[in-house]
Amino acid sequence: MGLRLEQVVPWGRSLSEYVQMFDLTEADLQSKILDCGSGPASFNAEMTQLKHSVISCDPIYQFSTEQIQQRISETYEVILSKVEATRENFVWSNFRSPEEMGQSRMASMQKFLIDFSTGLQQKRYQIYELPNLPFENNQFDLALCSHLLFLYSDQLNLEFHLASIIEMCRISTEVRIFPLLLNMTGETSPFLEPVMQTLKEQGYTVNLRQVPYEFQRGGNQMLQVKTL
Repeated sequence: MGLRLEQVVPWGRSLSEYVQMFDLTEADLQSKILDCGSGPASFNAEMTQLKHSVISCDPIYQFSTEQIQQRISETYEVILSKVEATRENFVWSNFRSPEEMGQSRMASMQKFLIDFSTGLQQKRYQIYELPNLPFENNQFDLALCSHLLFLYSDQLNLEFHLASIIEMCRISTEVRIFPLLLNMTGETSPFLEPVMQTLKEQGYTVNLRQVPYEFQRGGNQMLQVKTL
């Protein structure tokens, strides 16, 4: 069964947040980047303005700009109310309130929507989803996955996590995943340890790295996986 729009809860983050979440250096930004499960983030749009190379893949890109905009409008207040109800699980330093956070997310999503049609034509946005991606071996220098793996461990099983990470490692020399916490609860995903152990056994270099970003309380680490 294909993805239905009503299953999607679109939420987009900016280039500046990506830089902090994934501890991206200027050299990282100059590399060939794949962003997996990108949704309506403005990362691709902002990076393209800076003449950098990013391909974003997400099944949500099968829908039109208008459909995605409509779904954002339908879910925006729902997301804010959930954050407000659990605000003690978040660190209010970058943002002073759920409303301010929401305004930042909406600004990022609007940048995405403006860029989306052009980006589709330029193949910067592609309608693919983990764990099966059509790219060549080692096509990218860096593969990023934000707010999908580990965050949704209740919906995506351990096998999906392993298959997705191994697939990203096939097409990229380095993979970075953030955050490592469950959605809304602030607990570390139960899949983190078995994923790391299996990857190490298969010969990958695996590290937990502190990053200069923390919105979910305790969510200031990313998983870094490198191929040998």
